Amino acid sequence: MRPRLAGLLFVNLATFVWATNIVLGRWLGNAIGPVTLAAARFSIGGLVFALWLRGRPPEERRLRGDGPVLLGMALTGVVLFAPLLYLGLRHTTAVNTALINGLGPLITGLLAGLILREPMTRRQVHGALVGLLGVIWLIAGGPRALDSPIRANPGDLVVLAAVTLWGLYSVLGKRAMGRRSALSASAFSALLGLPFLFPAALWEMQTVPVRWSPALGLGVVYIGLAPTVVGFLCWNEGVRRLGPSGAMVLYNMLPVYGTLLGAALLGETVGLAHGLGGGLVLLGGLIGTGGDRALRDGIMETTRRVRASLSGNSLRD
Repeated sequence: MRPRLAGLLFVNLATFVWATNIVLGRWLGNAIGPVTLAAARFSIGGLVFALWLRGRPPEERRLRGDGPVLLGMALTGVVLFAPLLYLGLRHTTAVNTALINGLGPLITGLLAGLILREPMTRRQVHGALVGLLGVIWLIAGGPRALDSPIRANPGDLVVLAAVTLWGLYSVLGKRAMGRRSALSASAFSALLGLPFLFPAALWEMQTVPVRWSPALGLGVVYIGLAPTVVGFLCWNEGVRRLGPSGAMVLYNMLPVYGTLLGAALLGETVGLAHGLGGGLVLLGGLIGTGGDRALRDGIMETTRRVRASLSGNSLRD
């Protein structure tokens, strides 16, 4: 029971720090450009990963034959995903961004079927459709879409593109981690992405100058350490203890944490569109990953244990 409880805590901590990345990305949007923020984030995280790799076996510190796959991870998850996420946050809310991220596991499943030839189950297809309805509802503006033409928020569409790229990064990562550790794959993807981010950041700073301040510096350091390094560590430890399926079900806590943090820290409004759209995204994720069944079984098991405990106490009394 204790290892499983620790796994639950690790996965929840990972999704929480990823939610803080969304909120901070929104808050820092007026002080630093999206590419510059991504470059700073992965410079810090890449440095930590590089130092960490020094103590790993020699084969973990070499590209070997995985260079093209690791480069693909760098382009999708570092060079494109992070800047697009921060760009989207300049034009939409942290709440919307967090809720759209709830579609991530289902997008990953679709891409895994196309690239890795892992066919989706009927549950995954049903979950994907439910989650897609939720995202469409959010992007279309909720109830307003029923009595007016659909005018999608460009920021929501950019975030959806970023989430799709993260799904592709995850699929490529699964292929890379067939031959190397998750630490090695993540480190190389971060480091291989920096040569692309640096010149792009220098160009961006000519048109979007950085407004340096102590708050910005602290925010950048936090994003480089917590979401990039701590989130990675906790997620993989949670996967080790719970298994990939058990951990992925809890990935959908990210939209929950993101919505709560966006409302509490940024004062963003949570209305009917967020409630219904976000609920559909979460429900789709649970259906697609079997989380609804796991949740039901968990509740039943907890109830059984409580009843057994109470019964035992009554017998002793």
